[in-house]
Amino acid sequence: EARRGITHDPGPVRHDAIRFDAPGYVELWPSIGTDAVEEPDDWAQAIDHARAPAVRVAEDVAATIKLWLDRGEIIEGSGKRLTPGDVMVLVRKRDRFVHALSKSLKEKNVRVAGADRLSLPSHIAVKDLIALGRFLIQPDDDLSLAALLRSPVFALSEVGLMELAAGRPEARSLFDALRRGGTADAELGKFVAKLDAWMGEAAFKPVFEFYSGVLGRDGVRKRMIARLGHEAGDILDEFLSFSLAEERTGLPGLEAFLATLESAGPEIKREMDQGRDEVRIMTVHAAKGLEAPVVFLIDSGSASAVDQHLPRLMPFAPKIIACDKGYLWRSGTEVSNGFSQAATDRAKERADDEYRRLLYVGMTRAEDRLVVCGYHGKRAQNPTSWHAIVCRALIGVADTEELKHPIRDETVHRFRVTKDPPLASEAEDEKPQESPDHVLPAGFLDMLPPVEDLPRPLSPSGASVLIEESRAAVVSNLSPVLDAELAPVFAVERGLAVHKMLQMLPGLAEAERRAAALRYLDLTASRWTPAERRTTLDEVEAILNAPGFAPLFAPGSRAEVSVMGDMTIRGRQRSVSGTIDRLAVTETQVLIVDYKTGRPAAIEEIAPSHIVQLALYRELLKPIYPGRSISAVLLFTEGPQLLEAPAAALDHALARLTQP
Repeated sequence: EARRGITHDPGPVRHDAIRFDAPGYVELWPSIGTDAVEEPDDWAQAIDHARAPAVRVAEDVAATIKLWLDRGEIIEGSGKRLTPGDVMVLVRKRDRFVHALSKSLKEKNVRVAGADRLSLPSHIAVKDLIALGRFLIQPDDDLSLAALLRSPVFALSEVGLMELAAGRPEARSLFDALRRGGTADAELGKFVAKLDAWMGEAAFKPVFEFYSGVLGRDGVRKRMIARLGHEAGDILDEFLSFSLAEERTGLPGLEAFLATLESAGPEIKREMDQGRDEVRIMTVHAAKGLEAPVVFLIDSGSASAVDQHLPRLMPFAPKIIACDKGYLWRSGTEVSNGFSQAATDRAKERADDEYRRLLYVGMTRAEDRLVVCGYHGKRAQNPTSWHAIVCRALIGVADTEELKHPIRDETVHRFRVTKDPPLASEAEDEKPQESPDHVLPAGFLDMLPPVEDLPRPLSPSGASVLIEESRAAVVSNLSPVLDAELAPVFAVERGLAVHKMLQMLPGLAEAERRAAALRYLDLTASRWTPAERRTTLDEVEAILNAPGFAPLFAPGSRAEVSVMGDMTIRGRQRSVSGTIDRLAVTETQVLIVDYKTGRPAAIEEIAPSHIVQLALYRELLKPIYPGRSISAVLLFTEGPQLLEAPAAALDHALARLTQP
């Protein structure tokens, strides 16, 4: 009967683990039933809900996990010290046990991931944000304000809320009492000021902008995570995502958002990341494909199939009517007949089969330890429940040993497949200590020097502004490209065209250069007059054909060479980056060429910024070409004219730039 729904083979179901004969065990705890608790006649007195079976089992599981962690429990099959991430708690459905276990683990300071799936509006953090929104819409909503004051948003004590609410006149709202109390109590005055500020924001800001400001800027997110645990951060992120999505649908206003959230709030599925080292609580169905060294399988004691939970509209295969599938409305038992009862029985059988398959899935999630426990109601335990099936399979049939319950004064049964001893421990405190003769290098434990956040790379063409400290750098708002008074458009376009042709034409054969240059000018200089295009082309050809310029365009030369390096400028480490128009390298010499427009008569007429630019280029190339002389020349396209910058002028410009 137990294997029905799992296999069609008549023999026993056998599950072979990958680690054959490795130490491990299955432990069976007794199922806890409901105790008789007398409820007081006075409704104001509290009822002891801690005696509920689900809460008691949750306390036992949490206390056991805490005990194992405190004493450094070693997992037998791996020799590894147990951590919270090694524990997985599996349930059939998300009932009150999940919340009780999560609460108990948090109280014992055990890291827990929370439920794997939950409804967004049902989470306590979202309920507090809903209470905030409802109060801002209707300040006379005393219930929402009371919930907000007790929440992590304000963290008002129970006694403080009672004094605030009980001492007010009947005609006054709780907010009026809070405002009056804020005149004498500074803490309450801060609450009033914060609520007034939020009222103003909620009236004019979109929902997402308002709530994101409340959570981030005002620190509500931090307070909620401190009270509810870090898993509340995931819920708050989903809340903000939902508010942004609803805002994009076009439904304006806080009231419409709250109505949509409470009526059609999404269900959040949280990924159970084992790398976060937290106890995972999830349903067996969601745990398919996952494993953990220690698994607690919790049986809620309910029947596998309840008549009320079966579908009302049930498909069936008709034998008389010529159709593939029909549907039967399953009515109540008082008007049922043989046909409908047979359909109900088949649905219950399918539910029973799925119930047993989930038991098989849950038991096979454990790598080293499987603890089966559960609870039931006032009635006796259901003989078809998970706990009962495991009891019949182990107690009295298998070779089990009786042990004392780790928490309660009860007997538990433990079943082992193998009697092999546990593996050697690999705990950190048992690792051999290093030899005392080993000495760390000097300064090994010293703090590293702070790394300066360097500014953006300095361009050689603009470095000259750093030379004159006494002269304030004036940044003009005029563009040399767009402002006709500073640089005519034609002059800029002509300079760019000359640079491009001097870059590309040396790589072509001499017979092909003129045709390629004409094609280029036809495309980029179509607005020029024919005389302007002809003059520009003649100028470029004069440069390329001049015998004195031949070394600049020899086969070993390159155009548009990018260079970058670090230099100490004005006492600071700076990155310098630039592009050399042309670089000619021979076995003994390196020649830097920079193109300029105009026609100076002598080197003394050259702008100082051009000399600084060449000095920086030369300094960056020195480590790259050691043992070679480096010269820098300026090629003026009008003329053309070639002027070499003296080495003394370059040294002087670099000294003025680099001196502290």
